[in-house]
Amino acid sequence: MKTPLSLLLAATLAVPAFAQKAGKPLERPKLVVGIVVDQMRYDYLYRYWNKYGSGGFRRLLGEGFSYENAHYNYVPTYTGPGHASIYTGTTPSVHGIIGNNWLEREQGRGTYVTEDNTVQAVGGTAAAGQQSPRHMLTTTITDELRLATNFQSKVIGVCIKDRGSILPAGHAANAAYWYDGANGAFITSTFYAQQLPEWATKFNAENRAAKYLDQTWNTLLPIAQYTESSPDDVAWEGTFKGEARPVFPHDLPTLSAAPSRAVKGNMEAAGEKAPVATARNLDLIRSTPFGNSLTLDFALEAMRAEQLGQRGQTDFLALSFSSTDYVGHQFGPNSIEAEDTYLRLDKELERLFAYLDKAVGKKQALVFLSADHGAAHSPNFLIDKKIPAGSVGPGLMRDSVQRKLVNLHGPGKWVLSYENQQVYLNRPLIAEKKLDLYQMQREVAGIVLSFAGVTRALAAEDVQKSHWESGMLMYLENGYFPKRSGDVLVVLEPGWLESYQFPINKGTTHGSSGNYDTHVPVVFWGWHVKHGQSSAPAKITDIAPTLARWLHIQEPDGCTGQPLPEVLGW
Repeated sequence: MKTPLSLLLAATLAVPAFAQKAGKPLERPKLVVGIVVDQMRYDYLYRYWNKYGSGGFRRLLGEGFSYENAHYNYVPTYTGPGHASIYTGTTPSVHGIIGNNWLEREQGRGTYVTEDNTVQAVGGTAAAGQQSPRHMLTTTITDELRLATNFQSKVIGVCIKDRGSILPAGHAANAAYWYDGANGAFITSTFYAQQLPEWATKFNAENRAAKYLDQTWNTLLPIAQYTESSPDDVAWEGTFKGEARPVFPHDLPTLSAAPSRAVKGNMEAAGEKAPVATARNLDLIRSTPFGNSLTLDFALEAMRAEQLGQRGQTDFLALSFSSTDYVGHQFGPNSIEAEDTYLRLDKELERLFAYLDKAVGKKQALVFLSADHGAAHSPNFLIDKKIPAGSVGPGLMRDSVQRKLVNLHGPGKWVLSYENQQVYLNRPLIAEKKLDLYQMQREVAGIVLSFAGVTRALAAEDVQKSHWESGMLMYLENGYFPKRSGDVLVVLEPGWLESYQFPINKGTTHGSSGNYDTHVPVVFWGWHVKHGQSSAPAKITDIAPTLARWLHIQEPDGCTGQPLPEVLGW
């Protein structure tokens, strides 16, 4: 009896190109490096191509494998959910990280994504250090690596943002380090350790953040060569406080402590924590390309001191660059500041790859690069070019719904919060008034739909009881977690965004299901990665199960993504 051709093909496709051979020891890379670039739109891979050097983005694409059609598959597209989804291989509907902030109904207050008052700061201030991954409800690929090796593999997370380090490192990490602008140091919490290792203390004592801020931020190239960007002085860019205009050079040594109104507002619109003011504004480094340089400085020292990739076990560095996000919020995607930040990041990637070549070896290091979300163009920039765009004020939307409900149902605080493009209703009050919650949700959805810039509004009950395989409603369903999400989910028109300075629009933000927010790079490089690219649809949740196949370990316990066959050689 002959075996059907379809079964033979299936059997062939089921064997990855790096499959273990009988009698051979288990093969794994010595080191995995996950790189997440905060707010990196897909088109940044190519927009500045002619100005990139040969050792950074060009090397990554020239030697690696790129998924050109990779997207997020949920909303809202924010930093916390993005990092969690990459490393858990699932969406907020499963891992529970629905935003950077949300309302905790039981406590009657808002919470931050990595907030944990049961732990203490190590090396920094209490406000910056009381952080852990306790809100994340599933394992990460980094957790699974630790479990698979009986905790012999080392996992370390590094990022200027706490959530950009903590969520990727996972629950079982050896360490996660993030930046405290109050003292210019990389810190951790007692969730991970009781004190900083000696090498980290020594690094912090060098005061590198202050040294970077002692220099002026001027363009890397002559400014006339930045032809991929708008002119240097345009009305839709934010300024640093202390500057009259958003132009180069930015005199970092003399800028004052307070964050600019524009970046603070746009970060609040995205549920971000805005920089805090200190005696000397060491937090200012976040909003400059030198924040990425400082991050890599610390990551390289961590790899050297912890001997990552050199201990006979597969180690994992979860590395996120976040200054791109701060710069993008303040100046917008079409700014010279954004372009200069990516040209400088390109050089930092070259520095990272050079270290991996020397310390680990390209064939022994497995690297992926992606982003936690993209970004919209600044609305006023698009309007200036006669492209439809606009903004809404979240506070105004919340207050407008509240006033309308008072008119309809009488006095009371009907709206508790408007967060993550969702309306949180006062459920105890609704029950007290003997009103039907579902009908109230539908009523509020109708109210919100009448607002300018709103294209869709859905009752949470409808989202919870339905299932969609594609389209806008799928994005809403995948981002919805009943115990944490709001009562009415709001969708804005393409090109529209939330502005906390409404009606003033400076810089940009993100959070929507628009391609500008969901389409991000997914590139693999190094160990067993053959050069190539694919336009096959890929989801951000596919990264973790793909890594699991390479490492021969379990995928994260809530994983809903699928291994990517093209890069695996299936």
